[in-house]
Amino acid sequence: MSPLHLADRLEKTPEPQLPSHPAIETWRSATSADIDAIHAVVSAADAVDHPTWTTPRQDVAETFESSHIAPARDTLVAVTAEGEIVATGVSALHPSRAGGMLSVDLSGAVHPDWRRRGIGTALLRWLDARAVQQVARSAQSLENGGSEGRIKAYVEEPNTDHAAIFAAQGYTAERWFSTMERNLAQPVDTLDTPDGISVVPYDRTRDADALAARNDAFRDHWGSLPSNEERWQQFVGGEFFRPDLSRMAVTDDGQIVAFCLASVNEEDFATLGASHAYIDLIGVIRSHRKQGLAPLVIAAALEAIKAEGLERAVLDVDTDSPTGANRLYDSVGFVATQRVVAMVRRL
Repeated sequence: MSPLHLADRLEKTPEPQLPSHPAIETWRSATSADIDAIHAVVSAADAVDHPTWTTPRQDVAETFESSHIAPARDTLVAVTAEGEIVATGVSALHPSRAGGMLSVDLSGAVHPDWRRRGIGTALLRWLDARAVQQVARSAQSLENGGSEGRIKAYVEEPNTDHAAIFAAQGYTAERWFSTMERNLAQPVDTLDTPDGISVVPYDRTRDADALAARNDAFRDHWGSLPSNEERWQQFVGGEFFRPDLSRMAVTDDGQIVAFCLASVNEEDFATLGASHAYIDLIGVIRSHRKQGLAPLVIAAALEAIKAEGLERAVLDVDTDSPTGANRLYDSVGFVATQRVVAMVRRL
């Protein structure tokens, strides 16, 4: 293998060493028995870091339900002498190996009452070391030795302390994502449907076809890798996904060529200050771009969300999207409210 391959570059990756911190009695891997305690930490952090939305308990539970995460090796919690979990983190290697790309997403939180003591820095050092180890071992199992390794995490732009911790560990800001809101009291334009296209609600019997459309549509999006059936089922089979508010553009021969998929978490109504649906995914497969299908499925989904009696629609968009999505959303009435930065370390 060439020295350019990850397997060579990371051949001597050391084993992650548990952190040491005077305020923490024990650092250990998380178990499913910790879900509620972890969710309490994450919820307290949410209230400070992004007070307009909260992390559902199910998102925490999926750490222990996903086959690509090994909680005994990929998670860490910080426990005080009183037995309280005050910090938590996960290093999740994406299951895709497309093109030899190995990508790890880091997530975690320190309870606000325990911040500015160096706990977050200690946690990140371990997560980063585990991520490098995950990439190194996976690269060794690939025939080509792996082509690229990436570790990334998302930080709310106003949280400069959080960003500084990542910067000190060698991460750089690579991409910005805007949260945008659409007030549904404003009218939604009625758009003509092209010949040969029908716009229909999401159909759970077509989950596999929708997954294929999703993977095609996001092939050239920054940071995106193909999703697999397990992760797709966690989404479309989850408690928040709303097929009735989601829309697909389908050709006369049945091909899904565009989609706008939405979910509703009523726990976020109070935090945002309005009832709303979150639009998780909007995409058009590459063979059918520039035909007006994205605004078509968005308008149809907005009408469904509005008819449900919800006040707003919310989404997040890459500000440098190759499809110009942020400009599209501006044109259909969405307004940017806040930004998140992707902090990345390349291996």
